[in-house]
Amino acid sequence: MTAAERELLAAVLEALDIPSPATVGDHEVHDRILLDRVMHAKVALEGVLQRGDEPGWSADYLRSRLAEKPPTGYRVWGEQS
Repeated sequence: MTAAERELLAAVLEALDIPSPATVGDHEVHDRILLDRVMHAKVALEGVLQRGDEPGWSADYLRSRLAEKPPTGYRVWGEQS
């Protein structure tokens, strides 16, 4: 596996591995954020697998999209209020 491929996999994990919501009421925001991040991860992976994009470029693309919408706005499981 190349360094660029590793970077892409790490970026996909970063997209998917967001903190769990603290309460039922926090699930809606959490799920909306996660769904958006899944969509961006899917676009990055499709770019590599279907269009032949460079994995390093796709990792950079994905990380830039993730930075635009950080996983905030809901209470996180285990976080003190």
